Amino acid sequence: MKIFTTILVVIALALIIFNIFLLDFDHLFEGDSMIALIGIAASFCAIFILLIFRMSKMIEEKTKNN
Repeated sequence: MKIFTTILVVIALALIIFNIFLLDFDHLFEGDSMIALIGIAASFCAIFILLIFRMSKMIEEKTKNN
């Protein structure tokens, strides 16, 4: 499960980098830039959810061993 979450975090980081290149800083809230901003926000949310999931699995393993 750890490898799977790591792969998903890397994919989300790649999507953030890709969407940064799509931004047009002159017209940030219009057209493709707005879609890129939404994609960046969604990727950050995915990363945070995956990190919370990984932490919960670590806590579960520690409580299970005790």
